[in-house]
Amino acid sequence: MVDEQLVRRGITDPRVLAAMRKLLRHLFVDEALRDRAYGDHPLPIGGGQTISQPFIVGLMTELLQLTGAEKVLEIGTGSGYQAAVLAELARRVCTIERLPDLASRARALLERFGYMNVWVRVGDGALGWPDEAPFDRIVVTAGAPAVPPPLFEQLAEGGRLVLPIGDVAAQTLTIVEKVGGDMRQTPHSGCVFVKLIGKYAWEN
Repeated sequence: MVDEQLVRRGITDPRVLAAMRKLLRHLFVDEALRDRAYGDHPLPIGGGQTISQPFIVGLMTELLQLTGAEKVLEIGTGSGYQAAVLAELARRVCTIERLPDLASRARALLERFGYMNVWVRVGDGALGWPDEAPFDRIVVTAGAPAVPPPLFEQLAEGGRLVLPIGDVAAQTLTIVEKVGGDMRQTPHSGCVFVKLIGKYAWEN
């Protein structure tokens, strides 16, 4: 998976590649789908949500430019796979999931694999996690119509936020940086994600 889907498509960060080689992706999907877990495609995980294709996970993680010292906020815990990747690469991971069943399952998996630097919370991801802010990095694994203001507010100065921005059908993976308190957006590539639901995103 790593060689065919990540390396061949330009993912070069050795720490990202090592983390994704280590993690057993099939354990984050339903047993009936495990024979497809390492394919180049997203898979359903329940509640109308998906686990992103491996390349997208690798790309978004690489765009965060993690060194190991960061506190990271993830919006959209889903299966917990992206959170596990982040836990391998960052100091602390706070992850928010709006669906309690998914959050509970992800929390159990992360605990099972010994990730003691991950905190899972049920809530509206577009509102962020104010009492844990500021965050050095934020990653949003659902498509939003624009950058939710609370997330930019909770981004540390010099921090980096990666999220898909667009309409419900297609988005552009976008890098957002906070420089002198100002927002700098850099579009990266096209993508398709499930909707980010919340007050500053798409209404449910």
